[in-house]
Amino acid sequence: MKRSEVNHAIREAMRFVKSRGLELPPFAYYTVETWKQLPENEREIVDNMLGWDVTDFGSGHFCRTGLVIFTFRNGHFHDTKRYPKQYAEKLLITEEDQELPMHFHWRKMEDIINRGGGHIHMQLFNAADDEGLDDTDVRISVDGKALVVPAGGSLVLKPGQSVTLSPGVYHSWTGVRGTGKVMLFEVSTTNDDTVDNRFLNLADRLPRISEDTAPEFLIFSDYPQYVSFTDPSAIGTDSSALHHNTRR
Repeated sequence: MKRSEVNHAIREAMRFVKSRGLELPPFAYYTVETWKQLPENEREIVDNMLGWDVTDFGSGHFCRTGLVIFTFRNGHFHDTKRYPKQYAEKLLITEEDQELPMHFHWRKMEDIINRGGGHIHMQLFNAADDEGLDDTDVRISVDGKALVVPAGGSLVLKPGQSVTLSPGVYHSWTGVRGTGKVMLFEVSTTNDDTVDNRFLNLADRLPRISEDTAPEFLIFSDYPQYVSFTDPSAIGTDSSALHHNTRR
């Protein structure tokens, strides 16, 4: 992906969620300079991969295959003593005709919730022992109602509807043409997108960025390059580092 695409996708996501009445936390608007001076007492944001993510899954065609994500909260797979939180919450934005590739998670259980906008069309399979597609029925819960979907079957999530997906359930989705951009939420167990995704076909979960312009906002895979922690006492909890820095 080009950095200009990432910048544009985040700006559009900000406008979209604002139009839907959703307010984001202050770190959604941090500039690169704010990230460079992040105080130590905000380390949880970095360690637990909170904030923005924009990915084309290595497709090179974000408009066709991609997703915009904002992670509000998360635990940590490998440091449960420091970060005992056992849950995560994400905003997921899907455009019309934009695909999320077929994949499953080894550890994460998740609810996908349509919070407004358009519809998504989801296809489901169980993972086989060899991690291919199994031909058995898929058991899911849609808004608390237990359902059985045949292998390769599908469902449409309209605004207000949700589905619970267990580990080992392959799923993909596409924004339904003519219904509009979709604001999804994901509520799940602790998530680590660097190790807990199995794509059916080879895909890169994290984007490879071509730096055709300067970043306006960072995605979580940028943090190692840009974030240098400072002593929180040198900045203070009322500093500009904790205020919205918006570009709209």
